[in-house]
Amino acid sequence: MADSSKSFDRALVFFGIMGAFVALLAVIVVLTRDDPTTPVAEGPPGTSAAGAVPSTLSYELTEFAIRGPAQVKPGALILEAHNGGSVTHNLVLEGGPKTPDLNAGESGTVDVGELATGTYVIFCDIPGHREAGMESTFTVTEDASDVVASEDDEMTAEEMNQVMIDSMLEFPAETEGKGNQALEPVEIKADGTKVFELTAEVISWEVEPGKFVDAWAYNGQVPGPWIRVDVGDMVEVRLTNLTPLGTDIHWHGISTPNAMDGVSPYTQDPILSGETFTYTFEAERPAIGMYHAHLHSQVSVPNGMFGPIMIGDTPLPAGQTVSGVEIPEDLEIAQEIPMVLNDAGVIGLSLNGKSFPATEPYVANEGDWLVYHYYNEGLQSHPMHQHQFPQLVFAKDGIPLDVPYWADTINVAPGERYSVLVHADRVGTWVWHCHILTHVESEDGMFGMVTALIVQE
Repeated sequence: MADSSKSFDRALVFFGIMGAFVALLAVIVVLTRDDPTTPVAEGPPGTSAAGAVPSTLSYELTEFAIRGPAQVKPGALILEAHNGGSVTHNLVLEGGPKTPDLNAGESGTVDVGELATGTYVIFCDIPGHREAGMESTFTVTEDASDVVASEDDEMTAEEMNQVMIDSMLEFPAETEGKGNQALEPVEIKADGTKVFELTAEVISWEVEPGKFVDAWAYNGQVPGPWIRVDVGDMVEVRLTNLTPLGTDIHWHGISTPNAMDGVSPYTQDPILSGETFTYTFEAERPAIGMYHAHLHSQVSVPNGMFGPIMIGDTPLPAGQTVSGVEIPEDLEIAQEIPMVLNDAGVIGLSLNGKSFPATEPYVANEGDWLVYHYYNEGLQSHPMHQHQFPQLVFAKDGIPLDVPYWADTINVAPGERYSVLVHADRVGTWVWHCHILTHVESEDGMFGMVTALIVQE
């Protein structure tokens, strides 16, 4: 019995201690809850307070628009997105989380936590989509009646027809600035070395009428100036960096010594803001290349810091018969056109740094033979289609093809160059565009990667 009594006493002591501990915890909880200095789980976008019942804002994503609510009351919030378009989209809260990438017909949600009163930006971050119009805002305000729908901006069929036609009739539109301008050497040294000067800086660039962006440019133009030299030339390029970031130049598709490859810090030190670096190399063989920054290229290149460089003449299939079509032995080229494709950065969906209707039309005479060089500086592939005239692909990345081939649509991947020959043998205005149709048309009309070849008598 004595042992049992001692066990009972120990149990009483144990439970007494536990009871006091629980009581102390309760006091701490009460004091903490009432202490105004205790942090509240509001946090940055992407965090929700425990137990909060969130509101849901639902948005419809299409090419290229975001439609949905414009206001919501403060509190926990979930963004819901439905892809009603035909290509992949997502929904991002600027500075916060985003939905998964959504294929056509899919939906997704993201918990953005409790947001303070104010206006928030949402957008699609698929390359080129934000620039094409997929950006919107919503306001967190006490005045919102739960969730307030944005103003209905659906157009009738007649209005859509008129918007499309009106946008097409604006072509060609005048804008400030022109890229791909031929760059002449500032000096030819006694030994024949051709000296060129490039300045990298952030400029104001008019992509389309009235739309000015902060572009990263060489010599104040997008794309950068067109450098052309002969095989055997010694080349010297002096680059002065006026951008806020360190930079360099990579000579994509051009044979250079390793020290001139332009990949800092491996082959050279970064060219810091305000500094100048000189690249020197021999133009060893014919090439259709491009030059662009390698350091911080995810910023500078899509935003415009890119240009074409050509060495000598890439052999043409003169005198050959390709798929039953005879190419003249005495072939003469009336125009050579570098066509730079982009889909990202502040430049967005564009041809030679401009978006329709500001893209440049090209004028030829009936019977002219033309050469196009496609360069893709963007982040997506672009199938380039020329109405009426088949394109004879005779070189890929500047390398002549042993077997040239005809195609009416050429798919150009990022970093690739395709050289094609076109015979403008029919009078008229012929559209020339990327055949991803949402890169050329939207509910707001024609835009982006469209131009025309005008063949006159």
